[in-house]
Amino acid sequence: MTDIVWAAHADAEAVADRIASVLSRPGPRSIAVPGGRTPIPIFDLLRRQPLPWGKATVTLTDDRIVPHDHPASNFGLLSQALDATPAHLVPLSEGMALSRFDLVWLGMGADGHIASIFPGSNLPESPATVLRTLPDPLPPEAPFERLTLSQSALLDTDELILVLRGADKRAVLEAAIAGENDLPIARLIRAATSPITIFWSRT
Repeated sequence: MTDIVWAAHADAEAVADRIASVLSRPGPRSIAVPGGRTPIPIFDLLRRQPLPWGKATVTLTDDRIVPHDHPASNFGLLSQALDATPAHLVPLSEGMALSRFDLVWLGMGADGHIASIFPGSNLPESPATVLRTLPDPLPPEAPFERLTLSQSALLDTDELILVLRGADKRAVLEAAIAGENDLPIARLIRAATSPITIFWSRT
C-alpha cells in the first residue's frame, strides 16, 4: 500500500496551503479538483494568493452532464470560483485525453464513492480517461448523468489528497484503509502508488 499521512491540520487554510505549494513550483502545473460547493471556501482562499495561475491547468474530477450555466454544473461553479485568475480551466468530455496530474484532490461520500465512481457502478479501472456514468440510484439533489475521471486517471498523479468531514466518513475511510470493504475509495487506495494525504475534520 502507498504511504498514507493524516494531516495535522485539516481546515480550509491547510488544504489551500497544500495546493498552493504545488501550484507555486516552477513550470506548468496541473491539478484535478472536486465539484460541488464544498470546495468553494478553499478556492476563495487560493484565488487571493499571488500564485502563477497562468501556468496552472485545473481539471474537474467529475461533473454533471448539464450546460455550464446550469446551477448543477461543477464547471460553472469552478469558473465562478476562479474567474479572477488566468488559470486554464478544463471542462470534461467523454473519452478526452489526459496528462499526468501534479495533484488530485478528492472528496468522499458517506457511501465511499469518489468523483462519480459509485458503489456498484462497475466502471472500468483503465485506461486513464473520462467516463460517462449514471449513478444508481440517482441522488435526488442531482439527478443527472455524470462524467468522471476513471480510477486510472485519478491515480495518474504525483500525489493525492482526500478532504472529508465527519465521524461517519472517517469510519468508512478507516475501514477502506484496513481492507475491510470494497468500496470505490478502498479500491483506489489499494491501487495507489502515489502518496495520499488525508485532511479530515470532525465538522
